[in-house]
Amino acid sequence: MKTRNYYGYTIVEACFFMQGVAIGALTTYGVFFKYLQAEFGWSRAFISGASSVVLVVMGIFGVLLGRLNDSLGPRRILLVSGLVLGGGYLLMSHLHSGWQLYVFYGVLVGIGLSSHDIVTLSTVARWFRKRRGMMTGIVKAGTGTGQFLIPLIASALILAYGWRTTYLVIGAVILVVYIIASRLVKRSPDVMGLLPDGGVEPEEGDAQATGLFLGQALRTPQLWLCSLAYPCVTFSSMTVLVHIVPYGTDMGMSATKAAAVLSTIGAVSVAGRITMGTIGDRIGSRKSFLLCFVFLISALVWIQFASAGWMLFVFAVVYGFAHGGFYTVLSPTVAELFGLRAHGAIFGFVYFWGTLGGALGPVVAGGIFDALQSYDMAFALLLGLGVLSLLLMLRVRPVKEASQSAAIA
Repeated sequence: MKTRNYYGYTIVEACFFMQGVAIGALTTYGVFFKYLQAEFGWSRAFISGASSVVLVVMGIFGVLLGRLNDSLGPRRILLVSGLVLGGGYLLMSHLHSGWQLYVFYGVLVGIGLSSHDIVTLSTVARWFRKRRGMMTGIVKAGTGTGQFLIPLIASALILAYGWRTTYLVIGAVILVVYIIASRLVKRSPDVMGLLPDGGVEPEEGDAQATGLFLGQALRTPQLWLCSLAYPCVTFSSMTVLVHIVPYGTDMGMSATKAAAVLSTIGAVSVAGRITMGTIGDRIGSRKSFLLCFVFLISALVWIQFASAGWMLFVFAVVYGFAHGGFYTVLSPTVAELFGLRAHGAIFGFVYFWGTLGGALGPVVAGGIFDALQSYDMAFALLLGLGVLSLLLMLRVRPVKEASQSAAIA
């Protein structure tokens, strides 16, 4: 028997909107890319570098916030993060020099983004057990919705009012959403006298304090395999998000149509998030994670031969499904392998390594373009890393074996 108005669904709704504005805003960087290049004359590697700083800062602070969320809860963390994130975008409207790009965007936006996945998804993992994958998918559908809508809106606003005003609007929207939504988020169902999934009777596995501590998880090969595989995925994803719009315009597409390719990735990723999250509830999150590689590698093979705009849209559809799936099933996979006792800290650790891969990707791709005036070598590198990541994840053993190894250690 389930309660009809389970508060966990309010948590999911609030996290949906925070994910949407946070990552939707992040994916607009590719839309702003050539406007910044035209106004300031910076190289693509230099502009890409600020995006990389975002990822590094996000990863470093994410480890800290994951640990704080395990002990303090999410509400204050999300509120402060939203204020810093919105402030970073507001300051971008006053950008005049290179150091400001790296401070306003790289550092402040990075700090603000550090809670968007680790704190929200770790919280959702505590509120749901049987439907953890589906609910995580719905929250991450907010990301896909933001990736679809916000780049298109940003592109239109830039054409109408300029890039500075557009940054001002983005910052204001983030502040409003985070201030309202963060007040609705609570750490776990037990603080309200509830049980996961809205159950009224305890079920086996409902305990919030089961699983490994971070120190125990660090002694398992599973954690290190995940921490090596995930950066390969994020290397690809951040490279695509930052460079697909410039790649499209280099191919002869208009700025608006190239932005539509980016938005297509976001739109299709919604289906990938919900589908792969739901499949993960049935077959296990690790297996769902592996299934995402089928779509990722197929998309990266396809783009090696892309020579026309329509081919980029095909790429966006296949890649977008994989993109959404990966970012959805990671948190449930961590919960599946290591439990909930220190989910925020362990998730933050894996996420940190992922941000390093994401930080390297855009800079390496930008450097390759600056040297060769082509993205061909960069996309070939993404394909190789996709295959490597799949091989690493195939070595992650099932949950029971992982738990036994940890117990022995």
